[in-house]
Amino acid sequence: MRVLIEVLHIIAGLLAAMVIASLAAWSYRRATNDIWLVAYVAMVAVVVMGIGPLRRAYAEDRARLRGTREADRND
Repeated sequence: MRVLIEVLHIIAGLLAAMVIASLAAWSYRRATNDIWLVAYVAMVAVVVMGIGPLRRAYAEDRARLRGTREADRND
């Protein structure tokens, strides 16, 4: 369940970046290519920053499915 939440956070970040970039590109057409370049870099950053929490969530979910107390020790 935690993995799903983390994936949804990453998707929300990507969608937010897309909306902001599309509105910015629409409002200032001269810099459309630059705006989208920055947006793509921001999207990559969102994914990279989401990897750590995603790995921790996967480990916690896996530990909980195995029935160990490993997830409780990390809190």
